[in-house]
Amino acid sequence: MQQMDGSADTPELEQLYRDFAANDMAPLWTQRDDLMPMTPAPQAVPHVWRWKTLYDIAERSGELVPVGRGGERRAVGLTNPGLPGTGYATPTLWCAIQYLGGHETAPEHRHSQNAFRFVVEGEGVWTVVNGDPVRMSRGDLLLTPGWNFHGHHNDTPNPMAWIDGLDIPFSSQMDVGFFEFGSERVTDEASPPFSRAERLWAHPGLRPLSVLENKVSSPLSAYRWEHTDAALTEQLQLEDEGFPATVSQGHAAIRYSNPTTGGDVMSTIRCEFHRLRAGASTPATHEVGSSVWQVFEGKGTVVLGGVETPLETGDLFVVPSWVPWSLHADTQFDLFRFNDGPIMERLNFARTFVPSAQ
Repeated sequence: MQQMDGSADTPELEQLYRDFAANDMAPLWTQRDDLMPMTPAPQAVPHVWRWKTLYDIAERSGELVPVGRGGERRAVGLTNPGLPGTGYATPTLWCAIQYLGGHETAPEHRHSQNAFRFVVEGEGVWTVVNGDPVRMSRGDLLLTPGWNFHGHHNDTPNPMAWIDGLDIPFSSQMDVGFFEFGSERVTDEASPPFSRAERLWAHPGLRPLSVLENKVSSPLSAYRWEHTDAALTEQLQLEDEGFPATVSQGHAAIRYSNPTTGGDVMSTIRCEFHRLRAGASTPATHEVGSSVWQVFEGKGTVVLGGVETPLETGDLFVVPSWVPWSLHADTQFDLFRFNDGPIMERLNFARTFVPSAQ
């Protein structure tokens, strides 16, 4: 009896395997472990990028590479070492550091891919989304859902850098991408303290009767740091008072939500913010799907697949599918996180395993 491992010891079987190859076929029995592993076996690997290094490279890019039509953005993608040649952080997520010099303007364009910006430091840039100028400040999450025209302008002489997150890898795999150039500059160079979208939508628990239909992506263009910080602070204070409010002891967290549905801010990307008290830790956790984290403030460590790495403000790390991760806070430890949770849940692939809870 022949083993189902691709070996052949008869002329007839050797010919069969030659015919498979000649006709672009591959028998399942020779590749089952690759196609259907016992648990997820990602090509992406856990990895940490240091903010100081990223910012230095971005700054030098600002001196040497002009921003403008053609290149469009001075954005440098973080390439996962397990996905060489792609510019992808994970198989579904793209993450980049974008740098805009003093008084520079990044021209407008739009694309099918969903995008956001998160600011770890700096201010002075406005992103203009469908003609609506949105202030970018420290700790803010700014949204640019798919097919919205957007550009950026810096009103100050000082440069600014932030991270961009997009679903480019997923969109590329699915062949859903469209792109269109817009204005050479931006359609509104005003610099108001709050965008029109915020003035309409950024009132907790209140929804304008003029726009009652649900939207696939959040119509709120900016989630301000003062609200995120207040929510996390109150969770920990409630914990101090003996009320259930945190994910686990000393671990407060929020998920940014679409005010029209209560769901995720965009159809393919989930955004969260986590705060750990000094000394707090999270249990080792396995999750289907991948995520990217950035330290907003504080110091601590992350354990990725059993390897412990120290972290400080600005550092980024990636967690591939099913790789166990855990956090420990040396000081108060604030972290922004984005992942592909909406995709995994909608396709019914989502799964989480916490060994210590068994």
